[in-house]
Amino acid sequence: MPYNTTLFDTYIEQNRDRFLKEFGEFIGQISVAADKRGIPEMADMVVERFQQLGATVTLYPTPGSPIVYAEIGPQDAERTLMIYNHYDVQPEDPVELWETPPYEMTIKDGVIYGRGTSDDKGELLSRIQAVEAWLKTQGELPVRIKWVVEGEEEIGSDHLEDWVRRYSEMLTADGLLWEGGGYDEAGRIQMGLGCKGIAYFELRCQGPSHDLHSSVAPIVPNPAWRLVWALSTLKDPDDNITLDGYMEHVASLSEEEWASIDAIPMEFETIRERWGLSAWLNGMTDHAARRRYFSAPTITICGIQTGYTGAGSKTVLPAEAMVKLDFRLVHNLTPELAETLLRQHLDRRGFTDISITPLGGDGPAKSPRGSLVERAAIAASHDTWGKEPMMYPWFPGSGPMYPLSTLLGIPVIFAGATWHPDIRAHSPNENIFLKDYFESMRFTASFLSHFAAEV
Repeated sequence: MPYNTTLFDTYIEQNRDRFLKEFGEFIGQISVAADKRGIPEMADMVVERFQQLGATVTLYPTPGSPIVYAEIGPQDAERTLMIYNHYDVQPEDPVELWETPPYEMTIKDGVIYGRGTSDDKGELLSRIQAVEAWLKTQGELPVRIKWVVEGEEEIGSDHLEDWVRRYSEMLTADGLLWEGGGYDEAGRIQMGLGCKGIAYFELRCQGPSHDLHSSVAPIVPNPAWRLVWALSTLKDPDDNITLDGYMEHVASLSEEEWASIDAIPMEFETIRERWGLSAWLNGMTDHAARRRYFSAPTITICGIQTGYTGAGSKTVLPAEAMVKLDFRLVHNLTPELAETLLRQHLDRRGFTDISITPLGGDGPAKSPRGSLVERAAIAASHDTWGKEPMMYPWFPGSGPMYPLSTLLGIPVIFAGATWHPDIRAHSPNENIFLKDYFESMRFTASFLSHFAAEV
């Protein structure tokens, strides 16, 4: 259904300062799921903002962070849209690398800085503000919206799947708009129909009861070496995964899927330059790099901690060693399978002393081409930017798309406005462009219009 874009845009401009003030308040509220700082307070802020819209809001407790669930729009609407966002953010570490205060919105040279600007408070709040603008300028919403906003996305969405299974009858919808989207180095709009899964693990190896003088190394097991030796069995020097049975479960891609990956344009030189690289891993070609980026599972060492790492020297044999690993999962791989294979692999090699603690995970997800949400997003891209979007078969990143899309059988689309190539998500100096924050509102309104009208 068409809507009055002039009235909508005018309302946005008239409320520009208020909208930005609200965004600053969202950024200013710490909400780190990893250590639970500020989570209840942030959830309450989201509830209050939905209530201001007139939505029916329920705060569902979980063993971790609460899930905010809101419904708004006509009960008898012909179509129902589910929207997913999350209110938790990554830790701000390392703080010393931030050029602005991480939990204070700073606008400089047309860029908004702060933790959560891109992941995911910018898309969350701009979508809420877009709904407000629609209600104030167009009247009743053209669809029923069911909004799921969780607070554990950054730590693997531990409790979302259980919640989805429990309330699956409530969560019916005709399409699912995922947490955000954006554009590449050449300004091409990027959208996607799924994502890789993820499994996150903490491995620990315990040695002596306390750190010892390193002179005892000839007779005392060193947990740091034990962990290094164990890790070295998971990949070979050419970066091939050697975890027993892992690659055998990977599903082969169809010719159509390979063709859709090969068709994705990428600014390879620009990306390498921005990341400070002279070449891809093992000197692979751009063509091979694109294929591997989208199709390959991963095992990544995210961080290692053991012994003494301060200034100068300290001769110790550490009492404990710890590593954090993430596994990006492609189709036919699951977090449960990854954990089982890892445990069996280590035990076969005598590393029974290394413990494995799962820290969250989700299966991979993908939707078929041609769904209603895809068509609506493409049409909204033409309305907002005058561009045909690039449609990824799935994004190389991960999120809890599996329970809300695959389990519920709801087609999904990654689409939004704020994710530019240097957003620094999960890093210091996270940011979005000021103009993109307001483009997100215009895109959301156009999306709602087309989702209601597409045939």
